[in-house]
Amino acid sequence: MVPSIRCMVPFIRAWSRSFGHGPVHSVDGPAHSGMVPFIRAWSRPFGHGPVHSSWSRYNRTEPKILSTVHFLQTIDEVAIHCARNEVASFTDLIRTLSSGARSDVDVARAIYRWITIKNLNTMIFDDSIQSDTPMGLLRGIKYGTESYHVLFKRLCSYAGLHCVVIKGFSKSAGYQPGYSFDDHRFRNTWNAVFLDGSWRFVQCNWGARHLVNAKDGSHEAKTDGNLRYEYDDHYFMTDPEEFIYEFFPSDPAWQLLPRPLSLLQFERIPFVRSLFFKYNLSFIDKQLESTVYTDKTGAASVSIRLPPKGDSLIFHYNLKFFDSEENTISGMSLKRFVMQSVTEDIVTFRVHAPSTRPLLLDIFANSVSSGAYLTGQPIKFKSVCKFKVVCESLQVIMVPLPECASGEWGPAKATRLFGLLPISHPDAIINTGRYVEIRFRMTRPLSEFVASLHRNRTDDRALQQCTRSMLKGDMVYIQIDFPGEGQYGLDIYTRQDDQLINGKQLLTHCCKYLIHSRNC
Repeated sequence: MVPSIRCMVPFIRAWSRSFGHGPVHSVDGPAHSGMVPFIRAWSRPFGHGPVHSSWSRYNRTEPKILSTVHFLQTIDEVAIHCARNEVASFTDLIRTLSSGARSDVDVARAIYRWITIKNLNTMIFDDSIQSDTPMGLLRGIKYGTESYHVLFKRLCSYAGLHCVVIKGFSKSAGYQPGYSFDDHRFRNTWNAVFLDGSWRFVQCNWGARHLVNAKDGSHEAKTDGNLRYEYDDHYFMTDPEEFIYEFFPSDPAWQLLPRPLSLLQFERIPFVRSLFFKYNLSFIDKQLESTVYTDKTGAASVSIRLPPKGDSLIFHYNLKFFDSEENTISGMSLKRFVMQSVTEDIVTFRVHAPSTRPLLLDIFANSVSSGAYLTGQPIKFKSVCKFKVVCESLQVIMVPLPECASGEWGPAKATRLFGLLPISHPDAIINTGRYVEIRFRMTRPLSEFVASLHRNRTDDRALQQCTRSMLKGDMVYIQIDFPGEGQYGLDIYTRQDDQLINGKQLLTHCCKYLIHSRNC
């Protein structure tokens, strides 16, 4: 899977449009770093300094690009097969990797895949390996004496590709939204390689592995136990409009944007991860920053637009205090102060801060088929973006949501996963009197429905007799008679006739509603 260009922060998008199809940043203006003469030396045959052409990655729908995608799979297979065997020299390795290459892009791709397929946690190196060899450099990376960008540049040089090393900052492991780059904790290094007439970003380190359980920015002081090797295609030929969300070069020219961002702007743009682009997500609020501020009631929202046919995406979230690992207040989970809902193609996370302590909202996602969800197996979520939530003053006492099943509110989940169409109540919040009837229409057979009612400071057992579920033809009826005024949470569970989990027919969570009952 490869990501495509997103709807960017307004100033990025506006600049890209105003400068036409080929974002160009000439180095003939104000002096930059000492790398500029080197850039000019390579750029003279091409007429400009660092250039990003309008040909963006390789996931377009045109037949030529689709053919390229298919051929890259063949390149990957060659690189993966080559990675299973040790290669003695750089020359032999490049000869093998480039054997079926049709272009410089193919060669760079083969190098990237050969590097990123190597799991250094499981590799054992002989002490006799010479340091100035592919395996010697890999051993140096494993023990912290070499770096991925050095290996990639060395292999590119043997392949005849123009490649440079770029230094700057990154929003790497341990970074949190709102942090300032005022020290050396988040220094990083990556590559740019000249392919098909323009410079392309490559980050082999992030493409091969990531650091887990990092509590600070000391990402260089790592151990094998904290490194998880998991391939990420996003960091090969990443679009500059996407790369700038995670990497900030010391030399502005190497942003490859028509008008570079300042360091302050880099700190303020939303903190997103590669999956944000893989899932083709974008923010509804084009002015959204990494730190969001609540209103006087303590409320703030983050809304994300889903891509066309994004109905397989399932979201989750976590909320904790920004300055600690605490995720409870007065014995209640902070998750109960977030309402996640989906309407049409927008997922919204509405936070109601219970205090003026800063909060950290972490949003996760995964692409899961309805069949996989119905098996009852645990779903692994990964972070797509994070936000710092600041409540400067709180004039209203926040009440936690009823303790229902985790995840989104509203019937959208029931429609996506179970084919249930909400007939009476299409929204996540219901305002009613003492009695309400919620109706669905089934588009495929479901054999049983169970509704569970929840209320703060009330034992669930005292509410068991308040709900009733009925099936009539293709219609589902959930009837509730409330015992008193207040805020309630309603969980609805169902199952298919043939749904077996470990040999048993078990109910699966279908959806949930937030209900305000009045005038009882």
